[in-house]
Amino acid sequence: MQRLEQTILKNLIYNEEYTRKVLPFLKTEYFSDRTEKNLFKEVFEFVNKYKNLPTHEALIINFTESKSLSEQEVQSVITLLNEIKQDKGDVVENNWLTEHTEKFCQDKAVYNAIMESVSILDDKNGRKSKGEIPKLLSDALGVSFDSHIGHDYINDSDERYEFYHRVESKLAFDLDIFNKITKGGLPQKTLNIALAGTGVGKSLFMCHVAAGCLSQGSNVLYITLEMAEERIAERIDANLLNIDLNDLKVISKQDYERKFSVLRNKTQGKLIIKEYPTASASTLHFRALLNELALKKSFRPDIIFVDYLNICSSARLKPGANVNSYTYIKAIAEELRGLAVEFNVPIVSATQTTRSGYTNSDPGLEDTSESFGCLQLLTLCLLL
Repeated sequence: MQRLEQTILKNLIYNEEYTRKVLPFLKTEYFSDRTEKNLFKEVFEFVNKYKNLPTHEALIINFTESKSLSEQEVQSVITLLNEIKQDKGDVVENNWLTEHTEKFCQDKAVYNAIMESVSILDDKNGRKSKGEIPKLLSDALGVSFDSHIGHDYINDSDERYEFYHRVESKLAFDLDIFNKITKGGLPQKTLNIALAGTGVGKSLFMCHVAAGCLSQGSNVLYITLEMAEERIAERIDANLLNIDLNDLKVISKQDYERKFSVLRNKTQGKLIIKEYPTASASTLHFRALLNELALKKSFRPDIIFVDYLNICSSARLKPGANVNSYTYIKAIAEELRGLAVEFNVPIVSATQTTRSGYTNSDPGLEDTSESFGCLQLLTLCLLL
């Protein structure tokens, strides 16, 4: 009885259409049998080097001349190759085989991830962190064959027309003027910046927008590197409960709970506020937080607020290590934009104006502090 692995290997050698489609997704570690693993590795290297399928004779010669395999291993591979050659006339439907190959890759990826997770748990030396386990499993569960390899300008004209007329999914503001400016709200996978001087109200603006998103039933993640979590929650309380900030300190618990009960019944969304020390957190911390929230609370945000861009740290660059402020802030903006794309959400942050921008009655993009480079990545820049 022929195993699926042997059917895959046979078609990798004799079926060019199948090979071109699935070879980028197959990995050596998916083959448990050593002989099959050696054969796949040789086929993979041959195709990558010569951009063509290997012939039976070429494989025999390569294995015969191999210095990394023992004589017994070479003989086992040659025996397998001869068996495959005898069966090469058997026709297998390409779509069926591709579908089963995809499932084979998914099952093997999950199995390998689980085994690696067990080894991490059993590792007494702590060479790998247990925090890597969710990502291992997430990557394994995300294995799939993506048949899209580019946009065909001529043949994909119908899809392009549909794209032109497709209504883009946006997260609306609770202020009509902002919806008018942005043509309906904040698009997914975008970095959006509020530009204002010191003390003008960047955090107040973001708290107001966060409160508006929550009241509309969206899940909101608010990351603060400037103020305490409680201070951010205080501002959002003032917005949603329609109470002056000073009155929050004197309101009775009974009145507060009554107002909050009304709010709880009005929205289905959730708001998580996470505080990090100033200039100590990067997108690496934010990504770990998002994965942890998804794992422990089944919470996936519809929008993320980062308060604010200039006091984040870069995941790639070290401050002061021959890196000027322009390059450093631009790197942070690039990383935040990448995070927005990865999690398919809009990210809202803020940056400061220069001194001249602070006194300018009509500030422009040239009044951005530190790095004009970050504005190259933005979908929207609101001048407050």
